[in-house]
This record gives sequence, structure tokens and C-alpha cells, in this order.
Amino acid sequence: MCSKLLPIAAAALLLTGCNTIDARTGSADRQFGEAVAWNKAVQTINPDPVYTAEATPAGSDGAKAAAASQRYRTDKVKQVEAIGTSSGGAASGSGPQ
Repeated sequence: MCSKLLPIAAAALLLTGCNTIDARTGSADRQFGEAVAWNKAVQTINPDPVYTAEATPAGSDGAKAAAASQRYRTDKVKQVEAIGTSSGGAASGSGPQ
């Protein structure tokens, strides 16, 4: 008899940790769902942003965007300019061959 009640008592004790009801007020915990609300807030885009003249986002120049679209449509896209990421040079023969 005792061996059957022990797992039930252990399960009931563990499930009390999942309780989200505030014992004092009898209502749901005020912070219940806080992580979901936070994640939703940080992933929501402002549908009507306001930028200052100095803080305009990159690519917001309409004339440049129109010119780029026209070059794309007429297959006259500017070639990407290759640039190096290191300056100076290593002595000849110093690297692996």
C-alpha cells in the first residue's frame, strides 16, 4: 500500500512547483508569461518609425535606389569593387607553401 502512495505523493509534490496561482491573492502570478511578452516586444517592428535627418537608415536615398533599380532592369549593374583586408606584407617565403 505504501509503495503505491509514494510515487503519487512525489508527483503531487513536484507538480506544486508548476503552480502559477499567487497564494495571497488567489489570482494568476503577475509575472506569468513575462518571457513571452518580452520576446514578442523585442521582435515587433515599429510600423511607423520616425528618423532624424542624421539618423536615416542606410539605403533610404530614393534617387540612388531608383538608379540602382534602373541599372538592374537594364542589366547594367555596377561590378563589386574588390578590396583587400590586410595592409603591409609578409616577408617572402615566411608563410606555408
